[in-house]
Amino acid sequence: MINFFLSFNRHGKVRLNRWYIPISNRDKKKITSDAIGTVISRKKGMCNIVEYKEYKLVYKRYASLYFLAAIDEDDNELITLEIIHRLVQILDEYFGNVCELDIIYGMQEAYMIMDELIISGELLESSKKSVSRAVHKINEKEHEEQLVESLKQSNLI
Repeated sequence: MINFFLSFNRHGKVRLNRWYIPISNRDKKKITSDAIGTVISRKKGMCNIVEYKEYKLVYKRYASLYFLAAIDEDDNELITLEIIHRLVQILDEYFGNVCELDIIYGMQEAYMIMDELIISGELLESSKKSVSRAVHKINEKEHEEQLVESLKQSNLI
């Protein structure tokens, strides 16, 4: 099970985070800070899997962003790397070669994609097309609702 998922830049600024375990905000901040520090301090050619407390940190760097998943000690690290890669592929497809600014300005969409892919720390949907389709449908529905609301406010309907 994925206990928490983080995406952060080279300077340690968190861009996405999702916690799948109940934990206090104070502990979240401490664990986040420690995990980011551990990953950022590692050299480029080192293994992408680090043991940290009762978790295994599995991370991958794409351009200026790190994607990190903390999994249970008995979980498969390679599957977790594939989940991270799948998330980045879907983000790439959605944003068109995703970068840090896409995640900053499209945070809601990035979280939607993550939530379509991972639920309660488990991979829900492995199909890129299904996830993309679901996110596009949600966006279309929101756009329609905003349009109807705008028309109501301007007394056109």
